[in-house]
Amino acid sequence: MGIKAALPRYELYFYNTVVYLGLLWAASWIFDVSSSNANRKTFKSSVTPGWYYFGRRMDTADFEWVMWFSTFRDHILFALSGHVIFAKICSMLAPQHRSLMYLCYGTLAVLVTMGWTYTTLILSHCVLLYSISLVKLRWLCFLAGLTTLSTFKMEPFISWQAGFVAGDFELRSVLFYGGCGFTIMRCMSFALENCEKKEGNYSILELLKYNFYLPFFYFGPIMTFDKFYAQANKADLTRQEGAIWNISLQGLIHLGAILTVDILFHFLYILSIPTDMKLLKHMSDWAVVGLAYCNLVYDWVKAAVMFGVINTVSRLDHLDPPQPPKCITMLYVFSETHFDRGINDWLCKYVYNYLGGKHDTVWDETIATLCTFGITVLWLGPCQVVFIWAFFNCFGLNFELWTAKFVCMEPFASLEMAMSPAMSRRIRAVFNTFNFWTIVLYNVIALNSLEFTKLVARRLLLKGFPITTITVFIVTYCLVQLIKERERRQALIDDPDPIPPPAPVPPPAPTTVTSTAPIQPVVDPSKEKAE
Repeated sequence: MGIKAALPRYELYFYNTVVYLGLLWAASWIFDVSSSNANRKTFKSSVTPGWYYFGRRMDTADFEWVMWFSTFRDHILFALSGHVIFAKICSMLAPQHRSLMYLCYGTLAVLVTMGWTYTTLILSHCVLLYSISLVKLRWLCFLAGLTTLSTFKMEPFISWQAGFVAGDFELRSVLFYGGCGFTIMRCMSFALENCEKKEGNYSILELLKYNFYLPFFYFGPIMTFDKFYAQANKADLTRQEGAIWNISLQGLIHLGAILTVDILFHFLYILSIPTDMKLLKHMSDWAVVGLAYCNLVYDWVKAAVMFGVINTVSRLDHLDPPQPPKCITMLYVFSETHFDRGINDWLCKYVYNYLGGKHDTVWDETIATLCTFGITVLWLGPCQVVFIWAFFNCFGLNFELWTAKFVCMEPFASLEMAMSPAMSRRIRAVFNTFNFWTIVLYNVIALNSLEFTKLVARRLLLKGFPITTITVFIVTYCLVQLIKERERRQALIDDPDPIPPPAPVPPPAPTTVTSTAPIQPVVDPSKEKAE
């Protein structure tokens, strides 16, 4: 059945009530545990004094969040503000050379923060992969790029290359791995696009402009070379009406999200609690399940805000960067699960869709998913947790695809066609409910730990059965229905139903005289008046 199947309004009101009550119930358990264990010894390093106005301690277990919006906030704001001012001046004075100005500012910023030896290391990787791209062999570009990327994931190559960074400051390792990793992925995108270019080659200057664009250099997101090249060299810099207002509004939304997360960290220690297995064993099932869900939602918020701040700056430069990832609250299928849309677009374009074709054969789909997750493992860094995460997500993606193809066969297709659209949507939501929690459990492995994932699975499926299991799945079913309703409304906006043409007006029926009275002659009024 189609995505536009509607449900009665009272049913949707019931689903909303159940979901909000379930979330509030789980949050109340987490709040009680956070309040009663704020001074726990195991939280000494991660739960620190918070804002004076609240008089409570604050969860600071996430290094990335603290780095972006507390420790190095001023440094990051200074660098991005300088880029915005510099880019605006260049756009006004020499708009046709603005990409070259981005290169100069980005190179200068990297040189000042990391030193000339690190800048030389980045340039050497760019020159190496550019030289290989001139051969125009896709497999050779992939081989060279993945080999270069692997040198940042294994010893002794890591230590040797890390020695090129001058100085000893807290952000050194983050900037080193971020700049090098994203540089390799951008160089691979350039090389693969150069292979597709039928006549001639892109110049190395275009690669350097692409790689040293400062907002994307250290933290991403990755924008494929073909899109960056077309947008950075666009001559027309006029904006649509209301574009500046939308950019400003997005900036205010990101600021509001930062403040909201910081406030919640004073009341819900969702990052510190999962690290204490002794405390978790004494918590209720609802608190444990709620922790797993909140961790995924928080990771999405973090990615959306961090990429959103960078994307706001790039939009001021007349670029259209990758969109933020899709929230876990809006997911129930593996095919849409990702926390970095830039990496996801890169993998889909150059690996998954290239090898999978139309994704209609078992062999092509299996090869495409295995290669995609193989590169993802290398990108994240090979280790036990990453291998387990990749295996389960690869399995889930393939199982989901072939299950969908299986239920489209007879007799399932006929059974579904005999149902009403609303009933078909309800039955699909039941299966999507199980899929939702497999996505949650598979991704908690990468975000937290294997031990925490095992504990959540035992509480949800074994120890909490049947009360906790059935209750959580009922709440999740209501959530899935709300997701489907949101998708239905969006589908009606994107593809509205055609307005039926007006019914044709029937011709007038012929008049039949049934009376036997004689027809009176028509009298001319003027004659009647004369008489």
